[in-house]
Amino acid sequence: MPSVILERSRKKRLEQGHPWVYKSEIASVEGEPKPGDLVSVLNHQGRFLASGYYNPQSQITVRTVSYEPVELMDRAFFAARFQECLKHRERFIGEENAYRLVYGEADFLPGLIVDRFADVLVVQLLTLGMDRCREEIVSALVEVMQPKGIYERSDVSVRELEGLELRKGVLYGECPRHVTVTENGLKIKVDIEEGQKTGYFFDQRENRASIKPLMTGWGSRSGIALQAVESGGELKKVPVNKSGKEVTFPYWDGATVLECFSHTGSFTLHACQYGAKKVTCLDISEHAIDSARENVELNGFQDRVEFVVDDAFQYLRNQVKGLDEREQRAKGDQKVDTSKPLTAGGGRSWDVVILDPPAFAKTKSAVKGACRGYKDINLHGMKLVNEGGYLVTASCSYHMRPDLFLDTIQDAAQDAGKILRLVEWRAAGKDHPQILGVDEGHYLKFAVFEVRSKSRL
Repeated sequence: MPSVILERSRKKRLEQGHPWVYKSEIASVEGEPKPGDLVSVLNHQGRFLASGYYNPQSQITVRTVSYEPVELMDRAFFAARFQECLKHRERFIGEENAYRLVYGEADFLPGLIVDRFADVLVVQLLTLGMDRCREEIVSALVEVMQPKGIYERSDVSVRELEGLELRKGVLYGECPRHVTVTENGLKIKVDIEEGQKTGYFFDQRENRASIKPLMTGWGSRSGIALQAVESGGELKKVPVNKSGKEVTFPYWDGATVLECFSHTGSFTLHACQYGAKKVTCLDISEHAIDSARENVELNGFQDRVEFVVDDAFQYLRNQVKGLDEREQRAKGDQKVDTSKPLTAGGGRSWDVVILDPPAFAKTKSAVKGACRGYKDINLHGMKLVNEGGYLVTASCSYHMRPDLFLDTIQDAAQDAGKILRLVEWRAAGKDHPQILGVDEGHYLKFAVFEVRSKSRL
């Protein structure tokens, strides 16, 4: 087998569990490996370190698949790995019928993503080494998972860095465009052909469930309280308003919620399931809102959700501007032209604001601009949170490191005159495990903050 010999002066990342070998770390290559071939990785003394597949066109020249010698990545090799992947998901995901089955490097299969949507699997082959094993991968997936269909979504630009064309289409069996799956007791319709990435983002599954405590406990703000009332000779507790009348609306204790960057409306669905009174579901994409609306109707939540197609940055700014204008008029200490309509109808505020934007920093050079973007949405988002309410905010940009993300939010809080209490700090879910030492896997940051005003403390 051909060998890749590493530089003596390199950092010992491979020994610490990092699966990538960069071109700059390679001293020489013995043999004549073709792009995509398996090679042995040796240190400068000739000691074996790992087996991986080789692509001289990529800056990541070798991607490790094992720390033992591997001669062939055949059907049996992939079937054994897939069995391990399935065992992990069955342990931690339980009875759910949708999850990430294979998560690339974290499942010791770099360059391969497999998502399960009920009886259909969606595959991404991101590297030349995995692209060459397409038939073996499909065959092994059929053996282990017995799906009705396998669909390829290798239509991502990272393939071009490997010298590969973008591809999508059916690899096996029958693949309907839309598949309905379950998550945390909810029904979700997924578009596997045109949805983002593979069709759905599983990495926030546990994070979406974590908002449950935020969705109830708000009735007292409207003057509603449970009181013991006699009915049919028995005492029962019912919600009663300030006027002493019984409140019959079942979600009287629920939160008002704004979800920005909603995509398929996953946080909106969870908010409704956990008792929210009213949810505003916002995305700039008409297609995304159509998908969210369909999912809301699928779960019977349509009476509690309003949909907005708008740019989240502009929407948040307009709501804040409207609230400021309304506050100025209420003060009455300045002459104001009351014939002029208020921006955004005077603005609105919510008990819970959820911000789950796409990655603002896809490269290291984009971090500075990303900081401005994250500060902007969080600054305006927290201004729209009712006093003592909650800001739920996330970043899926790897280059936006956790400390920088928190510092950016803190800067926003200072400018907004807010004090934030961190209630919860989370990462990606259990079907997205992380290899210790592989910082690239620590991409998702998810935080829940209680929002308080300095002027009220």
